[in-house]
Amino acid sequence: MIKVAPTAKEKVSALMREEGFDPATAHVRVGVKSGGCSGLSYELKFDQESKPDDHLYEDNGVRIVVDKKSLLYLIGTTLEYSGGLNGKGFVFNNPNAQRTCGCGESFSL
Repeated sequence: MIKVAPTAKEKVSALMREEGFDPATAHVRVGVKSGGCSGLSYELKFDQESKPDDHLYEDNGVRIVVDKKSLLYLIGTTLEYSGGLNGKGFVFNNPNAQRTCGCGESFSL
């Protein structure tokens, strides 16, 4: 399961509306792909459709879809948002990551 922090919920909803998605029906697609400083990097985008191998979760009013392959890397992850002067934007707090890069956008197991 993937959790959504309250700060991330607010930002996700605002960005969805800005991009023309309805937060009540659209979802956040979270995934993992090869690349980045540490070997794997996170993907985050909005989507209206689910695929047959997707797993759908809902936390804190946010619908999240994860493909089967990425789910293995993301179980227990919390999506957070850090704003302000030194904020990074969306941050993945992944308990499975053994090493992360300085920007927090890639990791390794």
